Amino acid sequence: MSTIHTIIIGIIEGITEFLPISSTAHMDIARVLLSIPSTDFIKSFEIIIQLGAILAVVVLYAKKVFSSWIYIINLGIAFIPTGIIGFILYKLIKSFLLGNIWVEAIALLIGGIIIILFETHNSSLNNNEDSKESIESMSFKQLIILGIAQALAVIPGVSRSGAVIIAGRSMKINRILITEFSFLLAVPTMLSAALYDIYKSGFNFSSGDWGTIALGFIVSFLIALVVIKWFLLYIRKHSFKIFGWYRIVLGIILILALFFKVI
Repeated sequence: MSTIHTIIIGIIEGITEFLPISSTAHMDIARVLLSIPSTDFIKSFEIIIQLGAILAVVVLYAKKVFSSWIYIINLGIAFIPTGIIGFILYKLIKSFLLGNIWVEAIALLIGGIIIILFETHNSSLNNNEDSKESIESMSFKQLIILGIAQALAVIPGVSRSGAVIIAGRSMKINRILITEFSFLLAVPTMLSAALYDIYKSGFNFSSGDWGTIALGFIVSFLIALVVIKWFLLYIRKHSFKIFGWYRIVLGIILILALFFKVI
């Protein structure tokens, strides 16, 4: 994979990681358009550089997270379902689901429809930024449900952040709070995913491979810093519908392209 290709995919990861549109699907689409083969290294690359975007969350929220042990404990509880499911399905995810454009296209389409329907019928849910809700006050039941929702994102095309946000909004959790929670829950999730993948295959990477990963990591980190701040400002005045429509259009385009063997 060339330096230009690495930078492009790093930018795509940084933009899409925290938006409810699936970063994995977008990296795979870019890979296909750039004629990059779906090798084990490329799959690992896509997993590991997500840590770059996740590092942006750590930088922006470190003070808030480490101000309370309850905060950390609750994030740990919510991570449990994802950790268990991801560990059990690791081989299936990497051998069959990652890189499967058909799966991603269908997931994008269905996810977009769900977002549109949910936002249409739940527009009156609490969006009060002054609410006394907090991550520390979330119940065990809420945390487990959010963790299970995030676990759906083992299916490429199912947005991790989107699944958590929809699940949280269905429990009437404030939109800003659940969006920030989706950011933070990504930290243990993607850290464990990347470390496990490195353990399983990373020791076979060459120095050049690690250089490629490092570049993608840095690019995704820098882009994600900007996107996180923009996204939080955007959702203060807008719904998630635009992301739903985007997913639907992209999903349909991909399905047609695959059906007519354009890609």
